[in-house]
Amino acid sequence: MTSTTDNADSVAETTRANLKSWVESANTEDTDFPIQNLPFGIFTDARSNVARVGVAIGDWIVDLAALESARLLAVPYTVVDDDGNPKSVFRQKRLNDFVALGRPVWRSVRSQLSALLTTDTAALRDDRDVRDRVMVRQSDAVMHLPFEIPGYTDFYSSREHATNVGCMFRDPENALMPNWLEIPIGYNGRASSVVVSGTPIRRPNGQRKDPSSARPVYGPCRKLDIELETGFFVGAGSALGNPIPAKNADDHIFGMVLLNDWSARDIQQWEYQPLGPFNSKGFATTVSPWVVTMDALMPFRVEQPEQLPKPLEYLRGANNAGVDMNLEVQLKPNFAAKPTTIARTNFKHMYWSMAQQLAHHTSSGCNTRVGDLMGSGTISGPKSDSSDEHIGTFGSLLELTWNGKTPLKLEAGEERAFIEDGDELTLRGWCQGNGYRVGFGTCVGTILPALDVVAENNG
Repeated sequence: MTSTTDNADSVAETTRANLKSWVESANTEDTDFPIQNLPFGIFTDARSNVARVGVAIGDWIVDLAALESARLLAVPYTVVDDDGNPKSVFRQKRLNDFVALGRPVWRSVRSQLSALLTTDTAALRDDRDVRDRVMVRQSDAVMHLPFEIPGYTDFYSSREHATNVGCMFRDPENALMPNWLEIPIGYNGRASSVVVSGTPIRRPNGQRKDPSSARPVYGPCRKLDIELETGFFVGAGSALGNPIPAKNADDHIFGMVLLNDWSARDIQQWEYQPLGPFNSKGFATTVSPWVVTMDALMPFRVEQPEQLPKPLEYLRGANNAGVDMNLEVQLKPNFAAKPTTIARTNFKHMYWSMAQQLAHHTSSGCNTRVGDLMGSGTISGPKSDSSDEHIGTFGSLLELTWNGKTPLKLEAGEERAFIEDGDELTLRGWCQGNGYRVGFGTCVGTILPALDVVAENNG
């Protein structure tokens, strides 16, 4: 087996386009989880309700706790529990302890898995008893939140999105605020309300104020929206007072997920001045369950868009800081036969990169911890990027319907200005390789009605 190493050659080997697996479903062109991917997640299944670490391969999950017990990993990967006893990092309900072992360990485990799952490796392939203990069908598993999240920060890094919002609510000639082209704008969100894909989302209640009314009312959000985003998890933290330069940011990022930062637009419009969004964004954020490592994304790294004015020095230095990642949003009304694709765009359009977000976040000396989640902000692309006039390139209904003025027409003939109760929203994302793709699975949420509110709350 490959020893623990931080060697870039091992990354290149695990991402070769012609690499194939003995897991047949991993070799189809439409799977999100070929052998070049190997994302990490947390799961339970019918055999055990104990959460543990798994890796996706085709339609299957490799149970890393079982694989370690079968002595098919080179060394035991352990931490010490509260009683001073060693405990496997793979028998944990979150990825934090595994990821905290450091980048050389992430790479070693991924390299060993790649070698075990490659077509001509017999150790696991030909041992049926071990294979039956180690391999779990994804359809038989329940996925859980991948990390214990100490902190969550959401950015605002798409120039197209920020421009659209500025045109909508401010002067189109001065759509961007003066600081937008100088710093990655962000705010601290609620880590406590980050949930895994598939968790139903309750429509929030909050204060709304009609422009013609003297006072606000309290009640259900009427302009519930999605925000098509990605997120990255911090894999190596930083000490208080020690900034992370943009050029070193990749050393601190474990991997990426799809992220839907649900937004209550009418509540936000009333509350956001002077300190920004609060209850309008804190009620729920959904993430996909599989964390795709930055190593798996290496072949798809691209230069980010040109930045003018040139950023200040601490925000420079990251090469190929963008990712060529296709993104898609589907909306399925309750009882509809099939969903409607309402948006397609690409992460490569993001003006501020993940490296710059992390560098700016820590530039004041703010520390980071393993499992911290950083959201990209809504991802919108240029209108010219669309190959279908009926499918937009904007990552929110706010933009797609221009604040409800031009509702979307869905497959079944219905219209949507914003999200209605019972609607299911699905985000998808993938990087397209030569004959394979590295995907994220899905990020799904279905809207439940708001809780009843007492009439006395209003006025």
